[in-house]
Amino acid sequence: MSVLQEISSNVRNMKQLEYAILARRVNQIKEGLKQGVRKPYKEIIDVSWGDPHRAGVKPLSFVRQVVTACIYPQLINSNKLPADVRQRAQRLLGECAGGSVGSSTATAGIPELVHRVSDFIMRRDGGAPSHPENIYMSSGAQWALTVTNILNVLVNREASTRTGVLTPGPCYSITNLSIMELGAVIVPYYLNEEQGWELQVEELHRALESAKGVCNPVALYVINPGNPSGHVQSRKSMQEVIRFVSEKRLFLLADEVYQDCVYGEKSEFVSYKRALMEMGPPLSDTVELASFHSASKGLMGECGLRGGYVELVNLDRAVMKYIHNLFSKDSCAPVLGQLALDLMLNPPQPGDPSYPLYNAEIQHIRSTLARNVKRACEVVNSLLGFYCQPVEGGAFAFPRVYLPPKAIQKAKEVGMKPDTFYCMRLLEETGLLVSPGSEYRQKEGTYHIRYKSNIMEELLKRLSSFHTQFMKDFS
Repeated sequence: MSVLQEISSNVRNMKQLEYAILARRVNQIKEGLKQGVRKPYKEIIDVSWGDPHRAGVKPLSFVRQVVTACIYPQLINSNKLPADVRQRAQRLLGECAGGSVGSSTATAGIPELVHRVSDFIMRRDGGAPSHPENIYMSSGAQWALTVTNILNVLVNREASTRTGVLTPGPCYSITNLSIMELGAVIVPYYLNEEQGWELQVEELHRALESAKGVCNPVALYVINPGNPSGHVQSRKSMQEVIRFVSEKRLFLLADEVYQDCVYGEKSEFVSYKRALMEMGPPLSDTVELASFHSASKGLMGECGLRGGYVELVNLDRAVMKYIHNLFSKDSCAPVLGQLALDLMLNPPQPGDPSYPLYNAEIQHIRSTLARNVKRACEVVNSLLGFYCQPVEGGAFAFPRVYLPPKAIQKAKEVGMKPDTFYCMRLLEETGLLVSPGSEYRQKEGTYHIRYKSNIMEELLKRLSSFHTQFMKDFS
């Protein structure tokens, strides 16, 4: 019997990401360049990933110094590192079992670190209570959300009616894949692009209505700041969402991993936890919420260290027992990821030896992102057939491409989705790798591309030149 016949139907239903088509071609092009194949470019510029370091952002010195000292403790007794770095490393090692980062930790994470996550949340949310027993550290926010734990509790594979999860369009592709893997139904609600990718409660009602007879929706997933939309929700919008989930008895899943990346002039990040607590009883006592954050995204961008957390609000203690069991089967989150998360939430303070350099590096990353986002929007919006809504936060731009009918027809002839066809031509002719919007469940009949916001002038030059010629070729 073929092994394929034994593979779960849920796994078989997981569709290949559009990016995979482009990635294969990237590998072929790179190999060709090594072999001396002549191209109008010498290297691939890859801005398709949400990985800051991959795209050239430098790691924060303080974080790397502390992690290095934790891995190689002999440095703690040397003068090669600033005093506060050595003190922090010594403290962290003292909180690790056996004084080593090679030791495993408690299921929820190193207890002292979990308590400091709780302290951070209270500072961020204006003093709203946060309880360490409701926090679990994980190998990244997506892992806590999808692969093992929270959605595993919500999705009932044995029910006669499949479980549904309301997810935004556009939405981070890995989340959708993980929902499908669990056998749940994706119920899309579309952000209003014309209104700057605003989340409108009327659309949530429409999406919920569309699920009747198809599935049993149990949760609403929101991303704030948006990925890939770049939208930052207002308090008013969040309050409407909270009332909606309360009325419809939905579990609220809040992906807030880009909370440090807000640069819209009139934008402010407010956590869903804070918005909920400010609304007071009965909502603050009854709405069930899971809030996710990560050291992999944002200004720190330590994707490879894999560290995140989830805070659970208003869950029944009996449910918490099962969630603990699910986290327990993974032993513990990577220790270096836990340390990186702690360093992100508790950075150097004024007066510390490392503060001047840390502050300069953070401000450089923040100002560069803000400047590049503005520049990228200006350039894209100057091109015929392109429009990018203002990017208020997050790490990506997600401009709409108004593809000519001839380009759409050509894409069909070669068996590609139209925006994947556009991205493939862009890659072939300029060596620029971006992601097609079709990967993010964009609204039917629209086409987009997604690219990292740390834009370089060379990237904009290649994109502008290609797009102008592309529109002429297919006009």
